[in-house]
Amino acid sequence: MSKISLKKLNLRRLNLKLFKRLPSEEKRLTVSTWFTITRIVLTPFVVAAMIFNYWGSAFFLFVAASATDIIDGNIARWFDEKTFLGACLDPIADKVLLISCFATLAFVQSPLFAIPLWLVLLVLIKDTTIIFGGLVIYLYQGHLEVHPTILGKLTTFVQSCFIIWLFACCFFQWLPIKTYYTMLSVISLLMFSSLVQYVTIGLSQWIGSSK
Repeated sequence: MSKISLKKLNLRRLNLKLFKRLPSEEKRLTVSTWFTITRIVLTPFVVAAMIFNYWGSAFFLFVAASATDIIDGNIARWFDEKTFLGACLDPIADKVLLISCFATLAFVQSPLFAIPLWLVLLVLIKDTTIIFGGLVIYLYQGHLEVHPTILGKLTTFVQSCFIIWLFACCFFQWLPIKTYYTMLSVISLLMFSSLVQYVTIGLSQWIGSSK
């Protein structure tokens, strides 16, 4: 969503006081925030459909969940509903949905393709590094600039498309091996590049605040 700066809040501890001291308009549940919450709520249903091999249901549920990512951002911009709560929940919802699906695909008995464990580890390493790095910067500097990059958005989009494609393959019994390995390579490259970019941005914030 939007670029959120905590510098003006002058807070030093990441706890419930952060949320309590925010202006009421920054923690209200807007229409766009409800769409974000819907994405989180749909995640266990997508996972359940995968576990029980209901690939058609998994396909439509995941598409619906992914659509909320587009809807919440557009509503927030069009109706000026950008809030701190929404900005925090949006990337969390993305990570919950994607990590859950990748992890399930790595262990579920899919009829055609299975996600390799190294890809799940790459996803976990990327997200935990970004989250942990952000927490470290916030705790030591007292503020944090949180905003998605074009590369980060592209990575999330390609990951979502890959999962939708996998569901479609399982449902229609497609077996395009070359496409599968090509997409795995592209996703791995994007995730690694995105991780490097966010680490670079984090270091830049750290060095800039230290001066």
